Amino acid sequence: MIFLSQYNDHDVVRVALGMGALGYVHKSDAGSELLPVVDAVLRGKQYVSGSLKYNEFTDTSEAKAPHNHEVQFCSDDGVFLETFARFIGAALKAGDAAILIATESHREALALRLKTQGLDVDAATQQGTYIQLDVAKTLSTFMVNDMPDPARFFEAVGSLIAAAAKASKREHPRVVACGECSPLLWAEGKSDAAIRLEQLWDEVGKSFEIAILCGYASSSFHGKEDEHVFQSICAEHSAVCSG
Repeated sequence: MIFLSQYNDHDVVRVALGMGALGYVHKSDAGSELLPVVDAVLRGKQYVSGSLKYNEFTDTSEAKAPHNHEVQFCSDDGVFLETFARFIGAALKAGDAAILIATESHREALALRLKTQGLDVDAATQQGTYIQLDVAKTLSTFMVNDMPDPARFFEAVGSLIAAAAKASKREHPRVVACGECSPLLWAEGKSDAAIRLEQLWDEVGKSFEIAILCGYASSSFHGKEDEHVFQSICAEHSAVCSG
């Protein structure tokens, strides 16, 4: 796998390499490096554009944070809002950054809950440490033929995480991400797309060392007919909760 991208953000490159890509070339370098990267990858070697400082992506001396990709199966909206407000609130109170990808009604309800926790949601949003995005619009940025396109996904999500981390004032900022992208796909009857997207989020979590929380409505699963999908979704998470 080779990425040819207009993005030169280091976090985006790390996500691409973390997914198993062997090559990453910035478009400005394509004229001189496209053939060399193809040759290197065909020989099983990793190749990153010289302008991106290759050594910065191969240094593994720093210990990685534990993998954290949780799923919450919610009996109702109250459980969803309580779980997500606690998850986002803990991050913001610690000085970290949070990304929420949800429906408009959930974004508005969560903003109210966070304010009752004493958080200045408007200030965090303006500062960029709390990024709120519409789930349908976000999906449209990387879905192709009803399936998530890995390259588009990594670029979109990688850029979001990099922006959130940059906005944080901490020396070693941590980012958390939560939402209902895969749950929306599942609700629309696109089970394969939902599972594939969970796999991509899992890779992002490992590469960026971020905490991820997904929220599904328990009522969207119907007995044995959905048992296989339910088990597949659970398998892509490090922790499974219901309430």
